[in-house]
Amino acid sequence: MGRLFGTDGVRGVANADLTAELALGLSVAAAHVLAEAGTFEGHRPTAVVGRDPRASGEFLEAAVVAGLASAGVDVLRVGVLPTPAVAYLTGALGADLGVMLSASHNAMPDNGIKFFARGGHKLADELEDRIEAVYEEHRTGAPWDRPTGAGVGRVRDYDEGFDKYVAHLIAVLPNRLDGLKIVLDEAHGAAARVSPEAFARAGAQVVTIGAQPDGLNINDGCGSTHLDLLKAAVVEHGADFGIAHDGDADRCLAVDHRGEEVDGDQILAVLALAMREAGTLRGDTVVATVMSNLGFKLAMEREGLSLVQTAVGDRYVLESMKEHGYALGGEQSGHVIVLDHATTGDGTLTGLMLAARVAATGKSLAELASVMERLPQVLVNVPDVDKSRVGTCAELAHAVAEAERELGSTGRVLLRPSGTEPLVRVMVEAADIEQARSVAGRLADVVKSTLGQTG
Repeated sequence: MGRLFGTDGVRGVANADLTAELALGLSVAAAHVLAEAGTFEGHRPTAVVGRDPRASGEFLEAAVVAGLASAGVDVLRVGVLPTPAVAYLTGALGADLGVMLSASHNAMPDNGIKFFARGGHKLADELEDRIEAVYEEHRTGAPWDRPTGAGVGRVRDYDEGFDKYVAHLIAVLPNRLDGLKIVLDEAHGAAARVSPEAFARAGAQVVTIGAQPDGLNINDGCGSTHLDLLKAAVVEHGADFGIAHDGDADRCLAVDHRGEEVDGDQILAVLALAMREAGTLRGDTVVATVMSNLGFKLAMEREGLSLVQTAVGDRYVLESMKEHGYALGGEQSGHVIVLDHATTGDGTLTGLMLAARVAATGKSLAELASVMERLPQVLVNVPDVDKSRVGTCAELAHAVAEAERELGSTGRVLLRPSGTEPLVRVMVEAADIEQARSVAGRLADVVKSTLGQTG
């Protein structure tokens, strides 16, 4: 079998790829691996378990809780809360393990399991590998060493988690949001209660859409991957701006008062300037991925801030931030990490901090976001090619160099082999959309002709 753990836990179609048996087995394996690693030494272990509202989360939660308790781990069941809330509570409650059941922005039939280590940080890759190996070993017949009597784990609902997380969000805000009218699109997801409550407690007048989860409608035509409803609602209600989350609320995108999208790069730019002003932007540095718009990089240079770029994926952004002690990082997709207040992307926190900046400056979100100009970006996928030769083909390198010369300092080219398919992604940015399309088309043709068909 392939590696179960991807870049963001274990995901698949619930009850097909991700079954109750798999959820239970991985939970037992996680408990045993952490015990072997000494995490539980000297005390009775505790885990925090949360989920998004997907129907499948109900039986998967039951399986995870059963697995952990059967392995001697006490379980605090926090119910439907965002992924960053489970990460926060894992740290705040001194738990040894956190488990979140969610497939984030994926469609409802999918689900996933994500483990957090003590402190609310992502589990190390080597521990994930060990959990997978131990799970597989026992799946094929080796018996578990199971506690009995008083040694089994106890399970209780921790309803206080909601208020504890909301209080944390409010406490880290630099100022209140009084006078702002904000539309929140909750994607019928995990933040449907948390986010409106936090914004309202902070003083904002709140209008909600996508805040009636029924287990089946998560991410369905709403949320951060479908902004049309939010754009219309902001204009209709005459709101100052709108905020959109995804199913597990680790992302935040925004819409200004005109109904124009404000993406993750623009949000990062606004927060970077706010944090520099407050003296909390360590090293005057922001971390982002290579897919960030060139306009973001140019804006940071113009403002005298440094930009560190990583591979695509919020895990790589977080790794760089933790390694070098940076305070702010994120992705164009709206994963924004404010490391002083969260161990993972937190869509509600990001939205609150963005709103706080609007309130503090008295400027519109559109004006704040204009600190960077989003350059036109064209992405072309070239299928059925030998992606392994992207970095070694001389003819392709020559074509890229020619394109870069043509684009000059106001454009760029990025060729990325897909991690899962036999295709190469050609991304071109330019000051003019027609030029970007033209250059991308030419480079795509060169990729096809030089890297050939894989058959």
